[in-house]
Amino acid sequence: MINCTNIPHPDTTEDAKNGSRSPDDRGTFVHHAEAVWNQREPYGPTGLKGVTISSYAALCAAFAALGGMVFGYDQGVVSVILVMPQFLSRFTRVSETASGAGFWKGFLTAMIELGALIGALNQGWVADKISRKHSIVVAVIIFTVGSILQTASNGYALLIVGRFVGGVGIGMLSMVAPLYISEISPPEIRGALLVLEEFSIVSGIVIAYWITYGTRFMGGEWAWRLPFLLQMIPSTILGLGILFFPFSPRWLASNGRDDEALQSLGKLRQLPVTDHRVQQEWFDIRAEAAFHRQTSAIKHPNLQSKSTANSIKLELVSWLDCFRKGCWGRTHIGIGVMFFQQFVGINALIYYSPTLFETMGLDYSMQLIMSGVLNVTQLVGVSTSIWTIDRFGRRPLLLWGSFFMTVSHLIIAVFVGKYNKHWTEHRGPGWASVAFLLFYMFSFGSTWGPVPWAMPSEIFPSSLRAKGVALATCSNWLNNFIIGLITPPLVQNTGFGAYTFFAVFCLLSLAWTFFFIPETRGRTLEQMDHVFKDINSEEEEARRHAIEVGIIADHHRTTDAGGKHHVGADRA
Repeated sequence: MINCTNIPHPDTTEDAKNGSRSPDDRGTFVHHAEAVWNQREPYGPTGLKGVTISSYAALCAAFAALGGMVFGYDQGVVSVILVMPQFLSRFTRVSETASGAGFWKGFLTAMIELGALIGALNQGWVADKISRKHSIVVAVIIFTVGSILQTASNGYALLIVGRFVGGVGIGMLSMVAPLYISEISPPEIRGALLVLEEFSIVSGIVIAYWITYGTRFMGGEWAWRLPFLLQMIPSTILGLGILFFPFSPRWLASNGRDDEALQSLGKLRQLPVTDHRVQQEWFDIRAEAAFHRQTSAIKHPNLQSKSTANSIKLELVSWLDCFRKGCWGRTHIGIGVMFFQQFVGINALIYYSPTLFETMGLDYSMQLIMSGVLNVTQLVGVSTSIWTIDRFGRRPLLLWGSFFMTVSHLIIAVFVGKYNKHWTEHRGPGWASVAFLLFYMFSFGSTWGPVPWAMPSEIFPSSLRAKGVALATCSNWLNNFIIGLITPPLVQNTGFGAYTFFAVFCLLSLAWTFFFIPETRGRTLEQMDHVFKDINSEEEEARRHAIEVGIIADHHRTTDAGGKHHVGADRA
């Protein structure tokens, strides 16, 4: 990090002219080592108080998180629609009495996940090319087309096409929303604002569930067409409203638009652009972007000339750079954290819960209500992480979440194995299973629900951030698809074995987190190089320092020529 406090003019020492550090220059340039955090002045406190202080950035983040609500709503709306008599009378292919109904129902569900996988992967280059906020608009347009097709469907084929197209839009939104949020957020509350993505996802699921719970009482096909139609409301608000919010200052800097990046940063921090904290963050953003551009030029010297062929080749090798030394550790964490989010068994418990409620003697209406209560419990858990993620950190939440979910799975496995065929005679163990089911949902919602959506968007360098987040999001959708395939036969054929299976993965997630996940709480995005120890040679440190010296020198030349306000002068 560049320390902008009381910066001397770069011409005052011979060492500064040569781009090297001298004993007298220690206070001028501070790199991203562990000690640097103590020298950066924060924008404000962590937690909800910090959110209220950075109200504009929080507003921008909350608005971008509407993409998560669209994602969650579309996921949740299908769970009730698929059992509606009004829906099944139109699409008889997925009714229980039809031949091959299980396959066609699974194919309908899988189409959105396939589309989302393609959308998330595609969004990596779109977000880099046209900006984060404009790529949100593109995603909304695609999603709206899919929603219209689903609402107007009069046959299974059109419904499948609508689900696929809508899935592409959802995949794009699920990737770019947390990316945009991470790049506009102050480091003290970045975790809290990134939690808004998961909060919106679960809120969308809850809203969709209770809307479809109500519309099932309507006569005719509007019982299922109306929920499909309503999902266009939040997406339209997002697509139009995002145009009035600022560009990501980090995207602007990575495209050489430094002055616009400073203006955007000042607006997001609600501070004058001359404020020493804004100036310091601006310098850090520029230095990090320049360093990674220079690194790319060193790695790929033959692809730097401006031509269409070279641009395509550079785009392709940039994806490969995510798997090379200097970024592989981050890619491993981004893909791995999304893998474990699915394999800790959230879908297994949600899938089995209606059966558990049914065997306990609850009628159909009460089964639906209890399933809705599960989603609300998860939402309550997510709400707590808005405070805890920046108060305690990402790593502790993941470790404790893995532990609590392991315990929940094992206890439910014991009860299911012992009383599966005799729930009516053993109501006590049945309700105990429900209690641990709710405890699991709360534990997941407060830990492994939000953190995997937060971490990928904050750990990658600026040059590869969009691509890294795209890979992590693809991991989520791919593993979601795999879990959707294996969970029903696991629960049906193994009973308690399914919960033992997922308990093992919860335990593995604990060990994996312990050995591989670093703590990113409170760090700026530009500090992640040293969090992951990616800059580990004297040559790289020298290049980074030379870039920082150049940025400061350029700034001094500009301010000296124009007689403008000096960096850090507002501290006096």
